[in-house]
Amino acid sequence: MKAARNVPQAVHPVDEFLPFWQLGVYGLQHVLTFYAASVIVPILLASALGLSHDALEHLIEADLFTCGIASLIQAVGIGPLGVKLPLLQGVTFVSVTPMIAIGTAAGGGIEGLHQIFGAVIVAGIFSYFVAPFFSRLIRFFPPVVTGSVILVIGLALLPVAANDIVNGQGTGTMQNPVSLRNVAYGLGTLLCILAVQRFFKGFIGTIAVLVGLIMGTLVAWVLGDAHFGDVSSAPLLTIVRPLYFGMPSFHIVPILSLIIVMMISMLETTGDVFATGAIVDKKITPRDITRAIRADGAATMLGGIFNSFPYTCFAENVGLVRLTGVKSRWVVAAAALIMMVMGCLPKLAVLMACVPLPVLGGAALAMFAAVAVVGIQTLAQVDFDNQNNGIIVGTSVGLGMLATAQPHIADHFPAWAQIIFGSGITLGAMSAIILHLIFNHGTHDAVEEDVEAAPQPATTHPEMWKNVVVISEDKLGSRPPKSCSR
Repeated sequence: MKAARNVPQAVHPVDEFLPFWQLGVYGLQHVLTFYAASVIVPILLASALGLSHDALEHLIEADLFTCGIASLIQAVGIGPLGVKLPLLQGVTFVSVTPMIAIGTAAGGGIEGLHQIFGAVIVAGIFSYFVAPFFSRLIRFFPPVVTGSVILVIGLALLPVAANDIVNGQGTGTMQNPVSLRNVAYGLGTLLCILAVQRFFKGFIGTIAVLVGLIMGTLVAWVLGDAHFGDVSSAPLLTIVRPLYFGMPSFHIVPILSLIIVMMISMLETTGDVFATGAIVDKKITPRDITRAIRADGAATMLGGIFNSFPYTCFAENVGLVRLTGVKSRWVVAAAALIMMVMGCLPKLAVLMACVPLPVLGGAALAMFAAVAVVGIQTLAQVDFDNQNNGIIVGTSVGLGMLATAQPHIADHFPAWAQIIFGSGITLGAMSAIILHLIFNHGTHDAVEEDVEAAPQPATTHPEMWKNVVVISEDKLGSRPPKSCSR
C-alpha cells in the first residue's frame, strides 16, 4: 500500500498568514481599541509621583514601544517564549497601586522610578523561571474554574466601558449628572458596529469595530468634540532608550510587592489564554501556559530596562477576537509593529489618542461582553447537576462583582490584601480556584473532571475540523479572517 504523497496540510486559522494590507487594517483595529488603556498606567503613575510632562511623554512612548515587543514575543514566539495565539500584551492594572506605593515611599520623582524599575526587572525574572511550576497547577483549572474566571473577566471590564461612555474619570467614579451627548456617542458607536455586523459579510464585517471607531470620531469632530490640534505640535521622531531615567535600584520590599503582582498576573494570563483557546478552537496544554507566562516574564524584565512596567495579556483584545472572528496571530504581530512605530513617532500616537473616550467606550462595551460570552460557553461544559459547581460559579462571580461594583472596598485593607480585594478579576479568579479545591478536588466528580490537564475549548462548531481545509481555502469569502487585541 503506497503512502499518500503531496497531501496539503490544513493550516489552522491561528497560523494563517493574511495579505499584508489585511494584517495592517486588522492590526490597526486592535491598536485603536487598545490605545486608551495602554497609556493610562503611565499617566496615573506620573501624576502620583509628581513627574514632569517630558517624563510622562517618555513613559508613554516607552510603554507603547515595549507593548509592541511584548505582543510580538507572545504572538510569534521566540524559542521557549510565547504561546503563539492572538494575544496582545499590555501593562497589568494590578500593578498600579503597588507601583504608586513603591514610588511615593521612595520620595516620588525619578528616584521613585528607579525603585519601581528595579522591582519590575526582578519580578519579570521571577515570573520567567517560576512559569513551568505554575503550569503544573493547570489540573486545578477545569471548565468550572476557567469558565468562572473568563466570565468574571468579561463582567468586571464592563464598568470600564460604561465609565468611558459617560466619560467618567476612573472605574470607581460615578458620573453624575451623566452627559447625554457622551451617551449618544457611545451608543451610536455600538449601533454602527452592530449595523456593520448585520449588513456586511466578509472583510467589511470583520472590521466592524474599526468602522465604528472611525465613524464615531468623525461625528464627534463635526460636532466639535474631537480635536486634532495636538498632532501638529507633537515631535516627529523620538528614540526609546533603555535606562533613560538612569540605573534602577533594587530593594527587597518593592521587589516582593511586584512578585506578588506577577503571581496574580499569572492567574489573569491563564484565564486569557484559556479564553483565546476557546475562541480559536485550540486545546490549551501546560506547555502553552508555561510559554505564555514566560513571555510575560521576559516582557516585564524588558519593561524595567526600557522604562516601562509589568506586562500581561489584555482581555479586551480577546473580546475583539471573539467579536470579529479574525483568529490569525499574525494580526497581533502587525499590531505589535504598529505600536513599536507609534512609540517612535509621537505624532502618530497623538493621532490615535484623538478618538473620544465615549466612542472607545461604545466599542469596548461590545468587546468586553464578548469575553463574558466565552465564559458562558465554557461553563456550558460544566455539570450543574453537581450542586458544588453552582456554588463555585455563583460565589466567584459574586465576589468578583463585589470588588468591581465597590472598588473602594479594599481601601482599609492591609497593603498585601489590597492587591487581591482591589481587583474584581483577581478576587473572582482566586475564589474560583480555592472553592474548586474545597468543594470538588479529591471527590469522585472532581477526579473525572480533572482527568485532562486542560479543558477542551468551548465551541459552537463541533464539526469545524471536518471542514478546516475548505475553510482555509475560502480566504475572504464568507469567513472572517483572523485577529488580535488589548
